[in-house]
Amino acid sequence: MIMALTMKVPHPTTMWFPLKRTSLSSCSYPYQKPMKMSLINLKTNTNAFFTVSAAAQDTNRKLPILLFDIMDTIVRDPFYHEVPAFFGMPMKELLECKHPTAWIEFEEGMIDEVELARKFFKDGRSFDLEGLKNCMKRGYSYIEGVEELLHALKQNCYEIHAFTNYPIWYKMIEDKLKISRYLSWTFCSCSSGKRKPDLNFYLEVLNLLKVNPANCIFIDDRLRNVEAAVEVGIIGLHFKNAHLLRQDLSSKGINISEDKNQGHLS
Repeated sequence: MIMALTMKVPHPTTMWFPLKRTSLSSCSYPYQKPMKMSLINLKTNTNAFFTVSAAAQDTNRKLPILLFDIMDTIVRDPFYHEVPAFFGMPMKELLECKHPTAWIEFEEGMIDEVELARKFFKDGRSFDLEGLKNCMKRGYSYIEGVEELLHALKQNCYEIHAFTNYPIWYKMIEDKLKISRYLSWTFCSCSSGKRKPDLNFYLEVLNLLKVNPANCIFIDDRLRNVEAAVEVGIIGLHFKNAHLLRQDLSSKGINISEDKNQGHLS
């Protein structure tokens, strides 16, 4: 059965998005750190609506579907901690010296890591690429309390996907933290060529999931990304910490109780 997804946005035009598959195994920063908040209560434009011709499919899976940002939502971002020391300069100087778009291009899959190393600094200076990768990998760690939350959600059989702006180095995160025990690396900017908060990225997610936006919950530490999700009808939660996220998810009817007999984190 061919399924069609239609979105009407506040413009007078109706847009159709063909179903397009992307690799589940594939995927700016440095950004300024966002203001932290918890639950976002934003009113979606009343003119916006989604029509899913196969909406009945929603009833055949556990809803809502959970979409998680990765960096500074699930995983501590080493760029803000270890990387300035690696380059031997304070963060302010690093931000002034780096190329303005190189990392964005890397996140979108437009350039590979060799090209990233070539143009990372405005002045073209060289650096130890493997050393930087090792520095990043050492710095990857779960944000406090988040792995336990993911474990509880997995026990309760929720469908969970990564929805992240990150380059192919997401594989280094997986190698170290084995996040795929809890979610699928489904939506990564490096494989889609799009980055949040581009609304087309969110529409692509809904298209591929074949789900009504109201049956998705998106969690991100960046307010602008959450606002974009709300614009297309997705429920948005602004991550502050694991404790508040538990409260926010519970308020949305998400079961996060744990069966103590089903094993523990290893």
